[in-house]
Amino acid sequence: MTQKEIAQPERLLRMPEVEQLCGLKRSSIYRQIDAGSFPQQVRLGARAVGFPASQVQKWISDRIVGGQRKAQ
Repeated sequence: MTQKEIAQPERLLRMPEVEQLCGLKRSSIYRQIDAGSFPQQVRLGARAVGFPASQVQKWISDRIVGGQRKAQ
């Protein structure tokens, strides 16, 4: 582990922020989770979940790279 990894704990994103970042709505996100094509949520409490920011960012990056490959 690097010093930066120790100083920066994983951030968990709540659903409204995930929707804003990836451009999908709740139902589409959960459909993709069920299909195994979106990062799994982490239970925060009885009625709350969060999504690891690094995994959501990787999902977004993968979509961008995939879209660029198709365009070429």
